[in-house]
Amino acid sequence: MTADEKSADARRWLPDSVNAFGRTVGARTAAAVLGVTLLSLSLRFFALGSRVFHWDEGRVGYWILRYAENGIWEYHAVIHGPFLYHVNKYLFQLFGASDFVARVPVAVVSGLLPLTAWLFRERLRRVEMVAVGLFLAANPIVLYYSRFMRNDVLLAAFMVYALAFYTRLFDTRKPRYLYIGTLMLALAFTTKENVLVYVVTWVGAAVLLFDHRLQLADGSRTAYLRGRIREMVDSPRAIRWVLHLVLALVFFFAVVIFFYAPRAGPTSDPGLWKAFSNPGTFPAVVEEATVGSWESFVDKWGGGNESSYISTFKSLGAVLWEGAAVLLALSVVGFVADRYVGDRPRDVVSFASYWGFVSVLGYPVIVENAFPWEVVHAVVPLAIPAGVGLAIIVRWGSEAVADGDAVSATFAALLVLLLAGQVGATAVDSTYLHPADHYVDDAEQDENLLVQYGQPAAGIRPTLERVRYAAAHNDGTDVLYYGSDFYVANESENDRWAAGGGWYDRLPLPWYTEMHGAAVNSTVDLGVVGSNPPPVVVARAGDRSQVAERLDGYRAFEEELTLWGSETVFFVDEDYLPTASGGGNATDA
Repeated sequence: MTADEKSADARRWLPDSVNAFGRTVGARTAAAVLGVTLLSLSLRFFALGSRVFHWDEGRVGYWILRYAENGIWEYHAVIHGPFLYHVNKYLFQLFGASDFVARVPVAVVSGLLPLTAWLFRERLRRVEMVAVGLFLAANPIVLYYSRFMRNDVLLAAFMVYALAFYTRLFDTRKPRYLYIGTLMLALAFTTKENVLVYVVTWVGAAVLLFDHRLQLADGSRTAYLRGRIREMVDSPRAIRWVLHLVLALVFFFAVVIFFYAPRAGPTSDPGLWKAFSNPGTFPAVVEEATVGSWESFVDKWGGGNESSYISTFKSLGAVLWEGAAVLLALSVVGFVADRYVGDRPRDVVSFASYWGFVSVLGYPVIVENAFPWEVVHAVVPLAIPAGVGLAIIVRWGSEAVADGDAVSATFAALLVLLLAGQVGATAVDSTYLHPADHYVDDAEQDENLLVQYGQPAAGIRPTLERVRYAAAHNDGTDVLYYGSDFYVANESENDRWAAGGGWYDRLPLPWYTEMHGAAVNSTVDLGVVGSNPPPVVVARAGDRSQVAERLDGYRAFEEELTLWGSETVFFVDEDYLPTASGGGNATDA
């Protein structure tokens, strides 16, 4: 073989080897991202149904059960979007209602979030993709509310999915990513009204990215703009893309209309399914699903926050510090390094950083209440620059190992372990060991700030099981509420939103009594309590003695329906108690 032939073989071999190496590295990275995703799903599904429903979970869960029973649903902004209603209705019909099943949609949607890192593979390095996936999988705030039947994590997740698929669209120019991204965006609109805030932050972030382009443009900025516009207009595919954009817009509204269209059930009101047999009602259904929903959307987020900015910022900031201190610090490192150290900032890192940082500063202005789940909307996008920041430390350690710098390598390894340990310890404490506890220590000094006031205190589950057992073995009224706090003049008022009287003070009990088919009534008359009491009587602790005087053969179990200040007594007929039923809070009535 001549020298020229050997050289030609070498030139052919080199690109083949490089491509093979790239495929191997890509496969390993994909496998790592997939492994992180499996970890993410496992963390969410482990003991998913163990925590008793929060107040908010209870009210939404109850109305989903009623919707599944009577087929009637209409949008009310105060109880947020229709996604969970429609999805869980079918899940309940297929698998039965339970705390576990109710939380499955949020667990799945959020659990798959680490996969989005792979869609950014043209924009992020290998270690960065894995690091982003780890933050999305294990951040304590995201993890805690991923095991919660609320819309906040759903909204944040769907918007990250939309960003990932739209980014992939720009990288590949394949129309399918336009439609998948649009589906994700439409689903985000079906979750919660502050999707409008996301739209505003996205527009702002896009403007800043456009400013990046102008700053980096060679020559006249006006000439740059004209050139880009001419490039788009003169493209032979311009008409094709206009058609795709129109179809994507139609697709977006089709998804929104499907979710927001009212369901009328047996009533005479217009509803989605009725419109197929009576097409003349379609305009009214579409109008309610679009114009009516939009008006409710705007009304919900038009009032702003009545508390001071500083007090709200401090409340939300305390939650961020407890559950996302590592993520926040590394997101700043990642953003600054990407913005100023490299040749040019990367769009996806800058975009996610602007989105997240503006959310940190902006949500104290717009939220009605400083509830801890609000910080989810800042934490999820900041996982991207945080992943970049973590990857910097990992690369520093790798380079130190390659250079034989044992001190730097050891320091980098210890730093990564320290950060991972802090995140892991916080996640285990708040999510698994103390998911319903006000404090995470016996001295009651260290608050679990992720647990909101409406969460029933730990230990109520056995009493709920006693109520379920009693209802299953009784005919007639199973549960009687006593007292003005719980009283509803007509229990049928609770069948459709909004419920009547003291129903809201019962939460989350209505979810459990409805799920177990318990017949419920209420009274403010002690004579009714004593005349023919059902197997379970529920009253406030302040009424305990006078209720107990009218009940013979009952055991009393005192519980908190919220973290504190809602002491409630469950009087259960001993004949309806499960075998060997007891408990530290049980006393004879």
